[in-house]
Amino acid sequence: MKVCKFGGTSMANGKTIGLVADIINEDSERRFIVVSAPGKRDKKDVKVTDALYECYDEIAKNGTCDIAFEVINKRFCDIAGSLTPDFDICGVLKDVKAQMEKTKSKEFCASRGECLSALILAKKLGAEFVDTAGLIEFDTDGNLLLDRSIENLQARLADVDRAVLPGFYGTDTDGNVRTFSRGGSDVSGAIVARAMGAEVYENWTDVDGFLSADPRIVDKPCLIDYLSYRELRELSYMGAEVLHPESIFPVRSAGIPINIKNTFNPSFKGTMIVANNKLPKEHKIITGIAGRKGFTIINIEKDMMNSEIGFGRKVLEVLEDEGISFEHVPSGIDTLSVVIRDEYVSGKMQKVLAKLQETINGDNVEIHSGLSLIATVGHNMASRHGTAATLFEALASNHINVRMIDQGSSELNIIVGVDTFDYEKAINAIYHAFIKTPSDC
Repeated sequence: MKVCKFGGTSMANGKTIGLVADIINEDSERRFIVVSAPGKRDKKDVKVTDALYECYDEIAKNGTCDIAFEVINKRFCDIAGSLTPDFDICGVLKDVKAQMEKTKSKEFCASRGECLSALILAKKLGAEFVDTAGLIEFDTDGNLLLDRSIENLQARLADVDRAVLPGFYGTDTDGNVRTFSRGGSDVSGAIVARAMGAEVYENWTDVDGFLSADPRIVDKPCLIDYLSYRELRELSYMGAEVLHPESIFPVRSAGIPINIKNTFNPSFKGTMIVANNKLPKEHKIITGIAGRKGFTIINIEKDMMNSEIGFGRKVLEVLEDEGISFEHVPSGIDTLSVVIRDEYVSGKMQKVLAKLQETINGDNVEIHSGLSLIATVGHNMASRHGTAATLFEALASNHINVRMIDQGSSELNIIVGVDTFDYEKAINAIYHAFIKTPSDC
């Protein structure tokens, strides 16, 4: 049995949803289907979820969403009209609009795209529509209650032959609709796969699989055949956007593989995401490279820092008091650096600097913005001599200054910080140092 999740591009219009239906119908093992809201039909288009957020803004301002809802109304009427002309989508949309205006909930409004997508696909397939409201549970702070969600889904779907479920949302213990972060339908699909003990969790999107680097930066990067859950987590966190980084947690404990597949090239094998012990023996030295722009680094110097008990705690408490989370904290004997996303410190930096100086009495505290982080990821990096040397030689030979170095204890990745103006150049340099020809893929 397979659980499938289809993303926004797969659900964008009647034609693409027709392809989705064909993919599901050609394999009887595809029994439980999780869908996203319709995505963009072209570059100038608007994602349905973004249009729903505009509806919420209009409701918050005027109490109604007469103007913004017209986009939603037309989009779903067009989709349903081309797929299920006997389905009274107009009546459903009227009820949805009334509910949105009544609840005045941002998360409820945002969730309606997935709900309507699932209703239409269920009608097209002749399958049962099963709402995730009341099944996928959150606490009142919005934290997922995984065990309870699994139990709910197992009980509800036990006697269901084929069902379509909306992704992205559930309800909290007070009955309010709660959503995951954007892209959270991936997580919903993983929870359903875990609950139903799927043989594989198929995640259908608009690319052939995970690429070893961003194709907007590296020309024709290698497609990754296999990667581990850990490698996926590292690459997704650092900006590889094929799959939501939290989607591995429900399936990893059960050893359920994730297969990234392309709705528009369904016969292609895609990328398999598996446990470490399921990786092929010929797994490459590096699996992939990913990065993010927009970081600030605080560099702290203080003599005898290493002998001052609680020094690191004091630094992090200053950040905590200002509601700032950090990404990395590389350190030396008398130095400590804290890497923070720009948006977390926006408007707070002078206050943070003053509090740091007051709290730690450092010899020198400096801030450098315009930093980008690049992660080179791969399980085989630790077992190969000279991996780090190859990486840093590639950067040096391209005249790229490294502002920060951080390597995890598992030696799964090496993260470097470079000036943002060197970001694309650095990714290309690292990539081509390890993958010199297509045969190295």
